[in-house]
Amino acid sequence: MGLHQKNGRGGNVALPDHGGPLSYAVAAAQGPVRLRYFAPPEHLRAYFGSLYLFSVSADNYADATRADVPQLRFMLTGSGDYHFQDGAVMATPPVCLLGPTMGATRFALEGQACVLGVSLLPAGWMSLHGGDASGLADRLCDLVAERGPAYGALLDRLREMEDGQAEDMAALCWKELGRLVKPVRQAIWELLAAVDAWLIGEGSPRIEALVETTSLSPRQLARLTNKYYGAPPKLLARKYRALRCSARIALDGDSWQQLCEEAGFYDQSHFIREIKHFIGLTPHQLQTEPTAVAQLTLLRRSLGSDVAVLNRLS
Repeated sequence: MGLHQKNGRGGNVALPDHGGPLSYAVAAAQGPVRLRYFAPPEHLRAYFGSLYLFSVSADNYADATRADVPQLRFMLTGSGDYHFQDGAVMATPPVCLLGPTMGATRFALEGQACVLGVSLLPAGWMSLHGGDASGLADRLCDLVAERGPAYGALLDRLREMEDGQAEDMAALCWKELGRLVKPVRQAIWELLAAVDAWLIGEGSPRIEALVETTSLSPRQLARLTNKYYGAPPKLLARKYRALRCSARIALDGDSWQQLCEEAGFYDQSHFIREIKHFIGLTPHQLQTEPTAVAQLTLLRRSLGSDVAVLNRLS
C-alpha cells in the first residue's frame, strides 16, 4: 500500500493534481495542501536537491516536517514560525535558510501561504552559507541579513510572478543559484561521496565502515560531518536509518515490525521512539494517518534519478 491509496481509516491521501508533472495535493482538514517538485538542472545536482512550490489555502495551517537537509525558503505569501525539537521557536524571515534538522520540526503558518523552497546538499550549503552546518542545526537565519541583498532581490522578482508561472520561477531560481555555487576541492567531493554512500548503503550504518572507507579517524570524521552535514556520524546514521524506514512504511507498505528487526533497533519501543523523534509520527500513524506534509515530503522519492539519492531519501 502506498500513499496514492486510501489507508485503512479512510484518511485523505496525496494524489497527483492538475498543477503539472510531479504536482500533488492533499485535501487536509484545514484546506487543500499542494506541493510541486522540480528537479535541478544536471550541472547543479551535486549542489542542490529538489526545488518545490508549497501552498495552503487555509488562513492558518500547522503541521510538522521530518528531519531533513538544509532548506532555502522564499516566503512568497504568508508568514509563520518554526518550533524546533528542543523547544525553540523562531519566526520565519522572508528569505529563510533553515539549517539541517535533527528531529521533526513543527511549523505554523498565518495567512494563505505560498513558499518556494530548495533543498541544499552539503556543497550547496558551502556555496550559500559557508559556515559550520552544525552551528545552524535545528535553527534558521535571515539569509538577506547574513549574506546580502541579492536574495531579497530574487524574492522580489519571484513575488512579481503569477501563480501559473511555476516553471519560470524554478528556471529563475536555478539561474540565480547557479551563479552562487563555488568550486569544491576534489578531496571534499570524495569525502562527501563516501559519507553519502555510507548513509544510504547500510541498514544500520556503522562508523567502523566509514573509518575504513575514508581512512580518517572517528574524531576527524566527526569534525567534518559536523561541518558539512550538521551532526556527527552516529547521529546522522540514526537520522537516515529512521528516514529510510519511514519511507518503506508509508510508501511501500512494509511492516514496521519487520523493519524493526532488519534495521538493527534494540526492540519495538526503540524503533517507535526513533521514528517519532525524526519523523514526528509513530510507525502506526505513518501507516494509517500520515499528515499532509508527511505524505508530500515522502513523495520527493518520485523524482528518481533526477536528484541526488541523499535528497530522495531525506
